[in-house]
Amino acid sequence: MPGAGAPLPPPSKVIADTWELIIDPFYDNGGTDVGLFWQIAASLTRVAEGFAISAVAGILLGVLIGQSSLAFRGLDPIFQVLRTVPPLAWLPLSLAAFQSANPSAIFVIAITSVWPIILNTAVGIRNIPQDYRNVAKVLRLSGPEFFFKIMLPATVPFMFTGLRIGIGLSWLAIVAAEMLIGGVGIGFFIWDAWNSSLISEIIIALIAVGLVGFVLDRLIGALGNRLGGSYSQR
Repeated sequence: MPGAGAPLPPPSKVIADTWELIIDPFYDNGGTDVGLFWQIAASLTRVAEGFAISAVAGILLGVLIGQSSLAFRGLDPIFQVLRTVPPLAWLPLSLAAFQSANPSAIFVIAITSVWPIILNTAVGIRNIPQDYRNVAKVLRLSGPEFFFKIMLPATVPFMFTGLRIGIGLSWLAIVAAEMLIGGVGIGFFIWDAWNSSLISEIIIALIAVGLVGFVLDRLIGALGNRLGGSYSQR
């Protein structure tokens, strides 16, 4: 097995071995021989595309099953089954469907991260107090008015809880998927380092993965707090 016999290096050796990677993350020698910045940028691009799809689809489906008891009873069991499928189990199916690595990885991200967005949005919709709905009926709010003045402010905290879980799952899924699809990306960088017994590079990449995941989570959380605050002030 590649890399199996390589020892775990001490921190001083990790820094010495990867110093060139650390001080020059922007180098580009062509192909997959690029710096950490470009590896992470490629992964983030795939995550952005897949997460955007899952966010739109998840919020729309969450509103649907949250508003309709019939849709909830019909679709919730299906969602509960599908959300338990491990991310990488979708990869062979997506490769067969798209016949290309990049859209397959984006599909895996979207299908992995969409479930918490759907379910949390639906919970937020179903928890709208009945008094709010009664007031909307008394005021004869139109559909768009009900959505923007009642539904959205009430569901923003739930929605962003789902989005925060979803962005974390997206980042987990892309790293795992890139190990299999190859090309430029932090997941394949880790896998390539393992095959070359470059344990120090794996450690540096894992630190970078953790830091990026932390930043993504905080960005979504900050956006949720900002939107939640702006709606609560209305």
